[in-house]
Amino acid sequence: TRPPPEARPPASTTFSSTMAHAVASFTSVTARVSAKTSSLRGKTLSKAKVTPNRASKRIAMSARAEINLLGDSDKKPLVDSVETFIFDCDGVIWKGDSLIEGVKETIAMLRGMGKRLIFVTNNSTKSRAGYLNKFLSLGLEITAEEVFSSSFAAAAYLESKNFPKNKKVYVIGETGISEELDLVGVSHIGGEADADKKVTLASGVLMEHDKDVAAVIVGFDRNVNYYKIQYATLCIRENPGCEFIATNMDAVTHLTDAQEWAGNGSMVGAIKGSTKREPTVVGKPDPFMLDYIANKFKIRKDQICMVGDRLDTDILFGKDGGLRTLLVLSGVTTEETLKSPDNTIHPDFYTSKLGDLLSIEK
Repeated sequence: TRPPPEARPPASTTFSSTMAHAVASFTSVTARVSAKTSSLRGKTLSKAKVTPNRASKRIAMSARAEINLLGDSDKKPLVDSVETFIFDCDGVIWKGDSLIEGVKETIAMLRGMGKRLIFVTNNSTKSRAGYLNKFLSLGLEITAEEVFSSSFAAAAYLESKNFPKNKKVYVIGETGISEELDLVGVSHIGGEADADKKVTLASGVLMEHDKDVAAVIVGFDRNVNYYKIQYATLCIRENPGCEFIATNMDAVTHLTDAQEWAGNGSMVGAIKGSTKREPTVVGKPDPFMLDYIANKFKIRKDQICMVGDRLDTDILFGKDGGLRTLLVLSGVTTEETLKSPDNTIHPDFYTSKLGDLLSIEK
């Protein structure tokens, strides 16, 4: 049995009376960083907000809140009630490099019904262009404008803050972050260039670092090493005003369809531990990508349904944003975890996989 998702401390100050005692010991974190209106890839982002390691604004619910299995009679009303579907990718669309059963047919059905489809992933290893290639390689007809990754969100966040042209970003992460930073004209070092670097310790050894680094981005990195951790630590601790940005805090990820693998939360945790700093998180469940998408496409948030496999990222992302939510059990979350008394994040509906929606056509 997989362990339940890590609990995220609630930030909402509106709680049901039945939950008041349970949450009294948590500290509400409500600070937000408001991004200035800026042009992002030719589109306008207005009043997007990012919260540094924000505590979750969980929607208040009774400890006995009903958990609803998506029945055949629920499917058409759910689809008819929304204009846009936002899908997580890992665990919803694919596992590793394998397409999940029924996904291709479901996407075609929803397009035929006139629904807008958007794909949002916390995985930062690829750029939007890289993810588009993966969709196409799996036989899915998706456009670049329908894909949003946390690597894109990190670059968009820096652009929205008018990141100084004479400053640099140090990257712990793979090619996706570097490619997105190049597209917005932000200078960067580290990343894949530091994949094979090692630290040789001896008396008097001092690691130098670039004093022009004004931000460190930590994304998923299969070649993370002690050199990268020390370099990022020095930049954050010693460069005045250096910002610490995390693409996401996911505990696990799907590198293959055979098992779960340690996620970006493990890499971010190393830097949190060495710097005693909390990051600004730009991926789910924090609201930056949702605000960007809603502004770009002029979508009312109550006209969106979030479909995901994680309670503490996808479903919380939807709940916090005022979206309809559908949990699929084809990824991280098990039915046992969902129904556990310790779980307080409940989707509107849950089902085994995205392809279950296909029965609408029968």
